[in-house]
This record gives sequence, structure tokens and C-alpha cells, in this order.
Amino acid sequence: MTVVETRPETGPGLGSATEPETGPETGAGPDFAVHLDVFDGPFDTLLGLIAAHRLDITEVALATVTDEFIAYVSALGPDLERSTQFLVVAATLLDLKTARLLPQADGDDEEDLALLEARDLLFARLLQYRAFGAVAAALGSLLATESRRYPRAVRLEQRYARLLPEVVLDGGSDGLAAAAARALAPKPDPAVVLDHLHTAVVSVRQQAEVLASRLRELRRATFRRLVADAPDPMTTVARFLALLELHGAGMVGFEQVASLGELHVRWTGPDDGAVEVGAQFDDRPGPEADER
Repeated sequence: MTVVETRPETGPGLGSATEPETGPETGAGPDFAVHLDVFDGPFDTLLGLIAAHRLDITEVALATVTDEFIAYVSALGPDLERSTQFLVVAATLLDLKTARLLPQADGDDEEDLALLEARDLLFARLLQYRAFGAVAAALGSLLATESRRYPRAVRLEQRYARLLPEVVLDGGSDGLAAAAARALAPKPDPAVVLDHLHTAVVSVRQQAEVLASRLRELRRATFRRLVADAPDPMTTVARFLALLELHGAGMVGFEQVASLGELHVRWTGPDDGAVEVGAQFDDRPGPEADER
């Protein structure tokens, strides 16, 4: 039986290209090492060998690993977080070893596929732990770096201050009082809003009929006026798409005097009759589209 030995001076991150990557962050600490018949070295490296299929999980004595970890934690003192993370990884290894030791029948039946899927999920969980450890290290490094940054406590330079537009307050004293009332009103208590998770679907066809009815009566209106009563942003977007469909059908015309200025819409279609627009925005993609 081949013995895999990894020494600290040539451990993960310091070895050559032939050495395996380190395993997932287990919370056991960089000094925790295991001494088995098939492996002698850091515990994270052992997980890396198992994840890379370079060490058979069935040859690893998990009871010995657990005893050594208990001795390791006892020497350092109680640590609930470290012990919990190790238990999760140890349970994953135990499930993986059990799946490998159980007899498997020939053929690709549902039970065999389920075992293969369980094995893949276990390996994915090990990789997930390593990813979480890498992200935590990156965030820690970023926080340490950004903690040394301080904003400049200086006034805005005059050359930039001249670029700011002058503040114009319209509405007179009544408007100013209303703005002050809104600014000084008590802020509502923070709450977790879930309305955006259940947004109702807005039909572009229906909004096209609404716009056609209004434009036939007004003959000309601004886009701002056409969407003034929109209850939510989804309706505003649907009406904009409906205007594009009506324009493509030759029923409306657009006028915009200045760039980014007010958009004026005028009705050029018939005064009666149904409005026919495309259904590309209302049709839901089928299962074929989801598979693609």
C-alpha cells in the first residue's frame, strides 16, 4: 500500500505543479495534521487528494482522523465554530466512504444513478467549502486594505464647483413648504419587502389598446403624460414597448426637439377599429427555449 506523505515545507501553495491543490477550508486550522497509513500531512491536503481522486476514501481511517482532531482541539481549548465545521466535513467524508463501500449492482438503474448523483453532490460540497474559504480570505484581505483608506476632508475645487448647475426652486412658498414637510416627515420603520418577487405580468397588447384609446382622443400627448398613471415600472416599460409596436405599425409618430428632451407622441392611425400589435413581448418561451 502506497503511503502519501506531505511535509509542511512543501505543503499546499508551496509545492510543484505535481502536488494536489489544497482541500476545502475546514476550520481545523493550518496546523492540524493527520498521521495515517496512507497519508501523513495537513488535513486540508488530505481533502484535496480525495477530491482530486488521487486517494481512495475507503483507505482513510476516519476514526483515527476524528481521534486526532479531538486531541488537537483539546490542546487548543474549546472552539465551537471550528468543531462544527470539522463535523460537517467529517460527516461528508463518512457519507462518501459509505457510498463507496456499499455493494453496487450492474446496470444503470435508478438506484445506481442516485448513488452517482449523491457522490457528485458530496464532492461539490467539499469544493464549496474550499470556495467559501477562498472568498473569506479575499474579503479579509480587501477589508484590511480598505481600512487604510481615508477620504479627503477638503472642499470642492473652484473649477469643479463652477460646473454645478444653479439650483432652481419652482412652486413658490407652497412648494417649498411641501418639500420641507416631506423631508421632515418621520421615516417609516424598515421592513423586508417581497413585492418584487411576485411582480404581475403586464401585457403589452393591453397597454397598446390603452394608449390607442387615449391618443385617439388627445391626438397628441407627451410620453410623460401617457405614463403618468402607471402603477409600477413594469407598466411604464410595457407602454414604451407598446409605443414602439404602434410606431412599427404606422399608427403613431414621434417628435423630440432636443436630445434627451420631452418626447411627443402623435396619433397617425385610424380613428376606430382594433389595434393589432405583435405578440413577441407577451409570448412566454416554451420548454424548448428553456433547454436552449
